[in-house]
Amino acid sequence: MHSYARLASIGLAAAALVAATTSIADAADPVKYVNLGDSYSAGSGVLPLSSGINPLCAQSTKNWAHDVAATKGYQLTDVSCGGAQTKDFYAGQYPGMAPQLDAVAADTDVVTLTMGGNDNNTFISAILACGSAGIATAGQGNPCTKLYGDTFTKAINEKTYPALVKGLQAIKAKAPAAKVVISGYPWITPAKGGCFPQLPIASGDVPYLRNLQATLNSAVSRAAGATGSTYVDLSAASAGHDACQAPGVRWVEPLLFTTQFVPVHPNALGEQGMANAALAQAGL
Repeated sequence: MHSYARLASIGLAAAALVAATTSIADAADPVKYVNLGDSYSAGSGVLPLSSGINPLCAQSTKNWAHDVAATKGYQLTDVSCGGAQTKDFYAGQYPGMAPQLDAVAADTDVVTLTMGGNDNNTFISAILACGSAGIATAGQGNPCTKLYGDTFTKAINEKTYPALVKGLQAIKAKAPAAKVVISGYPWITPAKGGCFPQLPIASGDVPYLRNLQATLNSAVSRAAGATGSTYVDLSAASAGHDACQAPGVRWVEPLLFTTQFVPVHPNALGEQGMANAALAQAGL
């Protein structure tokens, strides 16, 4: 009986040693987390800005990736940059900048991003075009819908979607074991009505822009599904937090009377909301 007791004691001691060793290894080898993507991923417009990053990227220390990393204790490498397109995965966005994919390695554990909104200048072109048309009609009618029809949605489905699939496949090729999480974009406009002139979109064009954004988010979601990536759906989470809501409620700033230096982008509350959605939906 004594020999069995000694063996049991030795076994328990060995188990404790293994557990302690594993704990030490885990502490010494944190989750390697890379954040890629565009201005919604970078938190462009939210202060303070990250140091050591090209200032043209306007990358914030309060973007959703920093919020996720702080919550989970992950080791973050953030190369997100305002204005980024899928082409910037493969080539430097600005002189002296490395391609975003250079930050992803075989031992990367988690990758997050938002991407696609700048391809074909979707957001920029649509907001400026519809804003100009809305100002010309003093916020009445649906001039943007009449002028542009399905121009923007066709570009998303025919060009942005395949570019997203290619980009996500490239991420997975570099980090086969990583969890790749791509977020949709939070609502910019309400479902109807609008808030002219803060968001100078004609009332009849508000559903048009809402549908355009839904089309973009659908393309992101489909690309995630096609590549085995995880999609973060912000449709429900960001409802009622669009750019027409009051400060402290809205996640996205309007074009005029904004509280930050980059309009029509998420504020700190929006970036935190994106982080919370990612944590809840993606199993990070």
